[in-house]
Amino acid sequence: MNKIPYCLMNYVLSAIINSEHYNEKHRKGSGFKLNGGTRMREGLVTRNTKETQINVKINLDGKGDCQANTGIGFFDHMLVLFTKHGLMDACFDVTGDLHVDSHHTIEDTGIAVGLAIRQALGDKKSIRRYGTAYVPMDEALVLVSLDLSDRPYLVFDAQFSQPMVGQMDTQMVEEFFRAVAFNAGITLHIKVLHGSNCHHIIEAMFKAFGRAIDDATRLDTRIEGVMSTKGTL
Repeated sequence: MNKIPYCLMNYVLSAIINSEHYNEKHRKGSGFKLNGGTRMREGLVTRNTKETQINVKINLDGKGDCQANTGIGFFDHMLVLFTKHGLMDACFDVTGDLHVDSHHTIEDTGIAVGLAIRQALGDKKSIRRYGTAYVPMDEALVLVSLDLSDRPYLVFDAQFSQPMVGQMDTQMVEEFFRAVAFNAGITLHIKVLHGSNCHHIIEAMFKAFGRAIDDATRLDTRIEGVMSTKGTL
């Protein structure tokens, strides 16, 4: 019998406890109100190719709990930071062809993360849409500004002095964020304002991205429908 991925098992349990009956009885005041019930804004993506096998689960209304297992230690650390500072609960269960290099594993994880964010957002009603964060880490200072516009775009203004941080290729930082942006439908700007240490710069990026996502996905009861004069995002 094949082993059930932790993300999938956790999703099934979550679906049970987030049923309308359970929500009505136990979870009033949490999550997103929908047709008199409560729906937690979650996304679950399973993506299997000949190069990678990926299960990603993201709950936008979490507390920052995360389990990450990609086989790339530094990348795991960045995913944990992203969800912690974005106050999301997440699970990243990834197996990739690391005997080749880290490219497929990191890029495909970004694709799954983007799809999970898109799924969790649903119709985007009442979200703030825009998010911006400045995050310092020692000598490094990074700006992330984004728009959940469904017009995917990436501006990535950064230079790295080292080819690797741990087992992660620094070139893959841009590829990860591009994959997330284009699959979630995010206009994403990332700019390094100052910094020399690659670890500090990348860490500030992931923290700032998490904070900006948290800001943009927050629900605002003053917003009727979506935050657009067009009536759709």
